[in-house]
Amino acid sequence: MPEIFRAYGYSFLFFSREHEPIHIHVVGHDGEARYVWNGKEFLFFGQRGIKSGDLKKIKAIIDENSDIIIYRWNEIFNK
Repeated sequence: MPEIFRAYGYSFLFFSREHEPIHIHVVGHDGEARYVWNGKEFLFFGQRGIKSGDLKKIKAIIDENSDIIIYRWNEIFNK
């Protein structure tokens, strides 16, 4: 599982056999979430066990780093 970065105790990562569209998994604190790229921004797709306050932090981190996430996706999966 390629980890892109860590923040606030969460790992932002891709699974090794991913599929389109571009999306990122967030795992930590006994929970997980997923955000999907719609061509303009990453949208919340679902979660399990993450507090709403943490979801706001996670979304902000993803928004701040969306260019890195997209770059790494293309680097890993579009060789």
